[in-house]
Amino acid sequence: MGDALKKVRLAAVQAAPVILDREATVEKTCGMIREAGANGAALIGFPEGFIPAHPSWYTVRPATGKTSLGLAKRLFQNAVVIPSDATERLGAACREAGITAVIGVCEKRPGTTGTMFNTQLYIGPDGRILGKHQKLVATVGERLVHTGGWGDTLKAYAAPFGAVSGLICGENSNPLAAYVMMSMHPVVHVAAWPAFFSPAQVMADSIMAVTRGLAYSMGCFVVNATGVVDDATIEAYEPAPEERAFLEKVKGRGHASVIAPSGQVVAGPLDGGEGILYADVDLNDVLIPKLMHDFTGHYNRFDIFSLQVNTKAPPAVAFVDADAAAARTPAAGGVVIGEP
Repeated sequence: MGDALKKVRLAAVQAAPVILDREATVEKTCGMIREAGANGAALIGFPEGFIPAHPSWYTVRPATGKTSLGLAKRLFQNAVVIPSDATERLGAACREAGITAVIGVCEKRPGTTGTMFNTQLYIGPDGRILGKHQKLVATVGERLVHTGGWGDTLKAYAAPFGAVSGLICGENSNPLAAYVMMSMHPVVHVAAWPAFFSPAQVMADSIMAVTRGLAYSMGCFVVNATGVVDDATIEAYEPAPEERAFLEKVKGRGHASVIAPSGQVVAGPLDGGEGILYADVDLNDVLIPKLMHDFTGHYNRFDIFSLQVNTKAPPAVAFVDADAAAARTPAAGGVVIGEP
């Protein structure tokens, strides 16, 4: 027998959130987790910023206009604290379904009133939070609401069938980020994507170009989970006629897929609305590619190349006097009253 890997079913979500409604989107997410578990999936991947929504309105609306500012406020109000009641509900669904989930969320820092991250939340089949990955650099309009993540979240996590990694949207084409994930030898990588890019880009073509090469170089399966534009999203954006025409054109499209370590598409792309795409894969298929090209193992020259990763998140304020710092530290996220 030896050390054979498992055959598993992978699930890629293609769906729209209940836009900017955390509780309703958590419920929708739990339903899809349970559905995938009932259909025998070992892992399910969700789109970028699925809970409560991805800030794609900046593609079609002025950044400081009334609509964008109102949507940004709602985004923070409905963003996810990790851990929280919302993550408890997600964990309960994973435990009930016996499935590992990688869920795109807009994460807000506890105790703050404006700091958010673009995050992938990892939950194991026992319902416990395995960890998270925060997008390192926000892309285009995301920079108006998301700060960059820290290196301590740039890691893969252990699932019952092997290590699982993930990157968010454009960072799947960041060779350094991909190399770090590659060094942790994942058997499955979840690439999270929004519903659309811009009128000047064909998202489906970009996803395929990036992730087929990514699967080949990483030597693992890639699950592409994509968002979808629905009618509620279009109405929330209050687009001008030209932008509305674009959103109507991309409505229902997503192109979720699963890519093999060879770079071949083994499932999808899924088109035509919401759904869960499944792929039955043999994880032993990662072995031959890695035996040939293990770029963070035998197939590289570490005496020539090196990569350094800072895994320490810097503090916003560094107090020199420890006693003074303790005196100024608010309890339970409160504020210090009476400071000069």
